[in-house]
Amino acid sequence: MNIIITGGAGFLGAKLSESLLLQFSEINSIKLVDRVQPSINLAANDKVQFITADITKSEEIAQIITEQTTHIFHLAAIVSSHAEEDFELGMLVNLKATELLLERCRHVNPKIRFIFSSSLAVFGGELPEKIDYMTAMQPSSSYGTQKAICELLVNDYARKGFVDALSVRLPTICIRPGSPNKAASSFVSSIIREPLKHEQSNCPVDIDLALWISSPNNVIKNIIHASQLNTSSLKGFRTINLPGLQTSPREMIACLIKKNGKPASELISYEKDINIESIVASWPKSMNNERELELGFSKDNNFTVILKEFLNTTN
Repeated sequence: MNIIITGGAGFLGAKLSESLLLQFSEINSIKLVDRVQPSINLAANDKVQFITADITKSEEIAQIITEQTTHIFHLAAIVSSHAEEDFELGMLVNLKATELLLERCRHVNPKIRFIFSSSLAVFGGELPEKIDYMTAMQPSSSYGTQKAICELLVNDYARKGFVDALSVRLPTICIRPGSPNKAASSFVSSIIREPLKHEQSNCPVDIDLALWISSPNNVIKNIIHASQLNTSSLKGFRTINLPGLQTSPREMIACLIKKNGKPASELISYEKDINIESIVASWPKSMNNERELELGFSKDNNFTVILKEFLNTTN
């Protein structure tokens, strides 16, 4: 296995690398591709190579993807609120880079398994109470629109046999370690992570807003499963709604109080941000994942387990 991970300097890229190395002894190389050097503890592993590159430039992509490449995990993206603020940058990184990567695979090795990291943001408008894999995309943000276009490209390249590609729609990942980013959903982790560090945090949405989330460990497990999936079992559109669970800020904060006491919750403020709420509220609140579970994907049990998992990694 010769693997490429775009966005390799990010949290998910690093965690994916570690999990792949633990799971597959047949890995020959992992190329972590990003515009900055990752600060992760994989430098001592001679199978891992850090590559600083701009994947919006075809000549730089040509130096990375070769005939020996077997798997590409395309995680690199300009996140939701950032893509909404800077339309041109979002189109460049989220759309053009994906098209260039797919085109390079087409000409170099159509057998490459290409996993595109998509998002709940492809949905919007008047959604049913519970969506499934046939629910139409109707994004309410530039980020969601860019991801939706990429899903269509991925599906068409796979349909025509140009590359063995599929898309995975990630739930909101919670609880992410590290610092807040420009994602509209960043608060979902911050309202738990920061109080646990005795730092202030803000919940910018209605406390009872339904959220569709998954733990980092389960998302990584499901991304890897997608990379090994027999795609002949997929009928029609090559997009997977990764399983998640429904929660709300109120439920999450209640779990925090139960685990760490009320003082932690007193560090959370509730100043609404209409822009953030309008984006997050347009996303699905629940999904029918029967198809995905039958395909071997997994889901988290409840938020209490997710919180315990996070505390075990930080203590």
